[in-house]
Order: sequence, then C-alpha cells, then structure tokens
Amino acid sequence: MANSSPLLEARELKRSFTVGRRRVEVLRGVSLAVLPGDLAFLVGASGAGKSTLLYTLAGLERPDAGEVIFEGKPLYGQRGREQARVRNQRMGFVFQSYQLLSELTALENVRLPLMIGGSAQTSARERDERAGGLLNELQLGDRLHHLPAELSGGEQQRVAIARALVHDPQIVFADEPTGNLDSKTGSAVMEMLLNLVAGKGKALLVVTHDPALAARGGRRLEMVDGLLAGAPSAAALA
Repeated sequence: MANSSPLLEARELKRSFTVGRRRVEVLRGVSLAVLPGDLAFLVGASGAGKSTLLYTLAGLERPDAGEVIFEGKPLYGQRGREQARVRNQRMGFVFQSYQLLSELTALENVRLPLMIGGSAQTSARERDERAGGLLNELQLGDRLHHLPAELSGGEQQRVAIARALVHDPQIVFADEPTGNLDSKTGSAVMEMLLNLVAGKGKALLVVTHDPALAARGGRRLEMVDGLLAGAPSAAALA
C-alpha cells in the first residue's frame, strides 16, 4: 500500500466561520492523504474541526483555501453536476442521525441512490437485488419493508450503512456513526461497517469522540487547534 497513489488528498485546507463579531479559524492549513483501503479514525476535542474537515473532504463544504483531490482530480474544481455525480457514485456517507427518509421503507431508502443520475438506467429488479443483498448482509433481511419509525436505532444505522455502500463507493465517510447508540449496539454496528468496508477494499474515514472506537482503525488522526497532529502531509505520501 505504501506505493499506492492517494485516493483522496487534502492540501492546505483552510476554513473559518463568523461567530458574533469574531472570525474563528476551524481549519488552519490541513494536509492529509488517504490511500485505497485505509481505515482512519479522526478524533479530537469538541469544536476542534473534525466534522468540518470530514464535510470538506467529502465535497459538502467548500474550503476558503486549499484543495481536495479525489481520484486525481480537484473535487471543487468540477461543475456542480459532476461533483454531485462523484458524491453519489464514488463516495458513501453515514451520519450520526441516520438521515433516512421517514416515508420510505428500509429497502426504498437503500435503493434511492441507485435511482439518481446515471444509475437510473438499472432496472428496478437490479436495484432491489443490490439493496436487498446489502440489507441481508447487515442482518436486516426481515426488515426490508419496515419504515424507519418501525426500526430500532441500531437497525436504522445499519440501513444507513447499506445506503452508503449500495453504489460500491471507493471511500466511506462516517460522522459519529455510533453517537446515537448504546455502547453494545454501537460496537456491533461498527463491527459490521468495518467488515463490509475492509472486505471490499474500500477506504473509511470516521469522526468519533470514542477512544475505544478509534482504537479499532488502522490510523488514528487527532485534530488539535485546526490542524492534524502528527499526520503525514499529502506531499509526504505522494
């Protein structure tokens, strides 16, 4: 893996926000490289900028300065539609609050990304088979037609994981994926996510405040005062 080209690079990312009358620097020149197959956990104090960095890397929050390079191309240099296609088909997202559509069943929530953009050409049967297959892998085969309100928190998060993986993305971003779950359920859900991602050779970047969870990854990255402590720069890994 040492000779692999980075899948994702951050180059001197800067991001600040106005709070009242003052300007707060959240990212102060962050550089990072994520290689194919990396399992990385991002930790740090509350307000350190972990989620801001994650959303910036994922194309959801444009930086004030610096670049994000994904699969060799500037992510924010692409047109809106192309950037949306990359996020839809090449990246996966798992959020703390699940972000499931309440009026859709588990199966419908998971297959939704397959109905967007170029994936709309796949047949309904193919979409159902792919979505249902992932839900079965996550032990939800008997919950396919249940609405989110009829599922437990752990079940909802597993649906969200299936949705994140249904497009076979190259990288999965997870923001506090066990934050709304008790420790036992969170551990079980995280184990499923790690097994699925590692088994398919995908990269995973997780934001967490849980040190026990962070210890399960291949890399532990710590945000301190808007910078990554001890993280090699993109240039160092190029």
